[in-house]
Amino acid sequence: MLFELLLFMILGIFLGTFSGLTPGIHINLVGAILISIASLSIFQINPLYLMVLIVSMAITHTFVDFIPSIFLGCPDTDTELSILPGHEMLKQGKGYEAIALTLYGGLAATILLVLISFPSVLIISNLYPLLIKIIAYILIITSLFLILLEKNKFSAFLAFSLSGILGLCVFNINLKEPLLPLLTGLFGSSMIITSIKDKVKIPKQEITLPKITSPRPLFGSLIASLLCGFLPGLGSGQAAILGTTLAKSNDKKDFLLLLGATNILVMGFSFISLYAISKTRTGAAAAVKEVLGELNISFFILIIIIILLSGILAFFISMFLAKYFSDKITKINYSFISKVVLIILIGIVLLFSGIKGFLVFVVSTLVGIYCISLKIRRTQMMGCLLLPTILFYLFN
Repeated sequence: MLFELLLFMILGIFLGTFSGLTPGIHINLVGAILISIASLSIFQINPLYLMVLIVSMAITHTFVDFIPSIFLGCPDTDTELSILPGHEMLKQGKGYEAIALTLYGGLAATILLVLISFPSVLIISNLYPLLIKIIAYILIITSLFLILLEKNKFSAFLAFSLSGILGLCVFNINLKEPLLPLLTGLFGSSMIITSIKDKVKIPKQEITLPKITSPRPLFGSLIASLLCGFLPGLGSGQAAILGTTLAKSNDKKDFLLLLGATNILVMGFSFISLYAISKTRTGAAAAVKEVLGELNISFFILIIIIILLSGILAFFISMFLAKYFSDKITKINYSFISKVVLIILIGIVLLFSGIKGFLVFVVSTLVGIYCISLKIRRTQMMGCLLLPTILFYLFN
């Protein structure tokens, strides 16, 4: 059995590397595809092995996903905040350092997550029953707090409201894979089109490792991620903003370190929440629940071990890929690559969501471009998930 577990972990790392490098592919979508394949009678896969594959793939994807986010400006909802500081460093020839910062944060968070996994089970299991009745109000307060952090508060409120109304519409039109065209348009194609329009030029990249000067970003990330790890509608983007506030740091390098840590912690806490309160907060955790049902202590310990091993391996794989792409990025036509990526995104949307999904993609892209023009944090567009979640908990 040990050989099979290692084999499926390695397969998950390989698939997570591929999905993380592929623009527009979110781990939630991959998890749904894996579940669909596994349900076919011709694939008699042991649920335990499938769980190992999903967890290792999710962790690896979370590490690798920063590479297309920073180099191509094509993030998903977990890496969209890396665009501004990451792209700024990329244009300064420091794209490798930007990615390395997120990877350092991810590696530190992986180790930290293992150390606090069991105490976190106690915290979440005791805290959740007290918060479940006021989740809507917590989300409202958090959303207002994030809006008030912006310099242009009206523009932030406008972006939150527009994306929120868009989200409400999309979730009520019976669309297959609604998150794909919605989030790809808001956070992916809108940024790519803006980059093409602005004719971004990429200078030669320096291969220098970052220097970590303070552990504060990790502590801010830990506190914010614990909250966002079991509250619906709050993801890595919101956790990163809250973590930055708690860490009291405006340094872009600290922010990238914090964001890398936050993504791993939010993903890890989603598995911890699945064990502690049987609630899923990510597509990967939902896929594990679909495969195994309720987690017992043995499954939980195995998940923690897989997170640690796949996280360490994913760190070194991502560092190698970051160096490789840093060497190659100046040798390609960036505008051409951006156009190719845009075509790929359109193809993926049409494949999984059809014509109706493509129309949602177009509208979401236009909303995303408008929100970018407002010069506010792109996390405000997470109103597309927050507003529907708030209304659901208020009226149910």
